[in-house]
Amino acid sequence: EDPAGLLGKGLFHSRAGLSVRMSSTGINPKGLLANRVAVITGSTEGIGFAIARRLAQDGAHVVVSSRKQQNVDRAVATLQGEGLSVTGTVCHMGKAEDRERLVATALEHCGGVDFLVCVAGVNPLVGSTLGASEQVWDKVRTGREQEHRQTEW
Repeated sequence: EDPAGLLGKGLFHSRAGLSVRMSSTGINPKGLLANRVAVITGSTEGIGFAIARRLAQDGAHVVVSSRKQQNVDRAVATLQGEGLSVTGTVCHMGKAEDRERLVATALEHCGGVDFLVCVAGVNPLVGSTLGASEQVWDKVRTGREQEHRQTEW
């Protein structure tokens, strides 16, 4: 039953979200994102890691990052073990030198960046967001602004 008439259209289509890898359509058989470079902040676990994996599966070279080297090493080893094209570097989005290194890594290893996915989050331990102080919100906003500035390479 489809009272709104949405089934079969747009995001509700039964094939929505599926990758297309058919060379007969002119799409690169290596994937939709072949020869593209994706830089993903906060991408060594959780949603960021899932995004990194999917983009790499679709043919992109992915640059993963995290605040901790062991997390970067683990994510790179896992994805390379799956035959995916991945580079990684430590990057704390709150540190300008780390953000610069992230860009430099992408440029050095990949020659450029086609897109940036900002997943890294600021996670002050505050409890309920409803009662969060202005200082906490300032920290969260600062993190988002730094990621925005990162797009101004």
